[in-house]
Amino acid sequence: MTKITVDHLGRGAFVYIRQSTADQLLNNPESRRRQYGLSDRARQLGWTAVEVIDDDLGRSGGGIKRPGFERLLAAICERRVGAVFAIEASRLARNGRDWHTLIEFCGLVGTVIVDEDGIYDPRHPNDRLLLGMKGTMSELELSLFRQRSQEALKQKARRGALFLSVAAGYVRAGRDRIEKDPNQRVQEALSLVFAKFSELQSVRQVHVWLRAEGIALPVACHRAAEGRSIVWRLPLYNTVHNILTNPVYAGAYAFGRTMSKVSVKDGRKRVERGLRRPQSEWDVLLKDQHEGYITWSEFERNQRAIANNATGKGSAVTGAVRRGELLLAGLLRCGHCGRKLYVGYGGKAGRYYCQGALVNHGTERCISFGGLRADNAVGTEVLRVLKPLGIDAAVKALAAQTGETSAAQRQLDLALQEAHFAAAHARRQYDAVDPANRLVAGELERRWNEALQVVHRLEGEIAELEAQKPAPLGEKEQQHLTRLGADLELAWSHPAVTAETRKRILRTALHEIVVRIEGGFIQLVLHWQGGDHTALQLKINGAGKHRWTVPEDTLSLIRELARLMPDQQIARLLNRAGKPTGRGNGWTKARV
Repeated sequence: MTKITVDHLGRGAFVYIRQSTADQLLNNPESRRRQYGLSDRARQLGWTAVEVIDDDLGRSGGGIKRPGFERLLAAICERRVGAVFAIEASRLARNGRDWHTLIEFCGLVGTVIVDEDGIYDPRHPNDRLLLGMKGTMSELELSLFRQRSQEALKQKARRGALFLSVAAGYVRAGRDRIEKDPNQRVQEALSLVFAKFSELQSVRQVHVWLRAEGIALPVACHRAAEGRSIVWRLPLYNTVHNILTNPVYAGAYAFGRTMSKVSVKDGRKRVERGLRRPQSEWDVLLKDQHEGYITWSEFERNQRAIANNATGKGSAVTGAVRRGELLLAGLLRCGHCGRKLYVGYGGKAGRYYCQGALVNHGTERCISFGGLRADNAVGTEVLRVLKPLGIDAAVKALAAQTGETSAAQRQLDLALQEAHFAAAHARRQYDAVDPANRLVAGELERRWNEALQVVHRLEGEIAELEAQKPAPLGEKEQQHLTRLGADLELAWSHPAVTAETRKRILRTALHEIVVRIEGGFIQLVLHWQGGDHTALQLKINGAGKHRWTVPEDTLSLIRELARLMPDQQIARLLNRAGKPTGRGNGWTKARV
């Protein structure tokens, strides 16, 4: 007895077509042709109205949202579907939820399911059992395939031989090894990124500097037709950040640095990929696997600096250098409650205060003190420790100023060498073609002209950069720089030195400062980067005692004169005696 009735033929036949990935779409056209061929089989079985649903090409059947499958279910519920055609159960669904939902809906409205093995009516117990087993086997098959492939990948990764992609700056050397890209321009561009971060200690500042100098970075580009190639682009922030945080540039092999998170949203599986994992949770980390651009110790220092620059990450990090004249922002930690100190500005002066307890628990503030005295004391102590390094810093500054060429010009020179090679190659191709073959000769001539235009543009940029290059330091300027190096206090207080520069110096030397207020004193414990500690103690000003206080002898004189003469006359007398106010101003009647 046939399972296809007049009622089935009176409704439409729906052919559901799906392939799971874009790679299958590109490389497995035969499977797609077989699925589209089901339209002919539907007509052979008697259907005249055949509708093809191929909205889900390139989508997995493992539970993610599929608009084509949703459209098929809606048509079944509307009793417009007499039969659902698919080459096998795995095309319709790879998870039990979707598969059994489809069977349930088909059984309710009397829709048959047709694959290459036969025709099934979900209203019949035997057919329903067989369809359920097919769906279970399809789901199990997918799980087994996934488990086998993942275990094979992990086993290869444990040997450090798995390279799904190769970062810019490296090329494959055989099937299971990588080495530095022999292109000198690529190597120097990446080395420049690490050198500038060592100097600026900020990913954002490195990114801004590269954009300002117009320095392009190499980016690995993967195209199906051309394979892997290197393109040069002005860097985005993510490009610089990925270079500085990728352990491959430290000569290490790492696998499992990111993970996927599965959640259920609107009744569907949602997969978030690329979530970063802490280093302690990486699946594989093999050091000294290949030649690196930096050492592993330098890589770890860079990661600590990047982590400490983060803002809004709680009290565990110091935060990036920010605006403001106070120098110890981000370094101070309260010795009473353990929280980081805030910075507040009122007028020109600023204060450090601990109000974490007030913000989090509504209790009283912890400690508060003026910032100028603490800044001066810590700055003086740091200068005392760093004084032996001052002359060495001055010598390095002179060497940097009188170096061969700037980093930007060096990159342009390398780009010009590549452009000359491309132009010469284009010319050789043009010379090799028969001039009578204008179809080919015209195209090669156009490519040659484009290569020459690139050469001309780069030569113009180099000439412009040369014109903007500052003159080398003269003898007097070099001597002045050497004196500043010998006298760090003079260099620290120089008008050209900004607060940001002073903050960077302090952060380079200090890890943290723990502060307490006890017995009328501010007690500071300086934690140096090397692990040593230094204790400082500052007396707190009493009420009315500040740096603009009028000297005591002047106050006594004013009290004595107040018995003898009016305020206006006292002001004249004090001005003739050369006694200024606490702020260094002259006296007036109001000030007396």
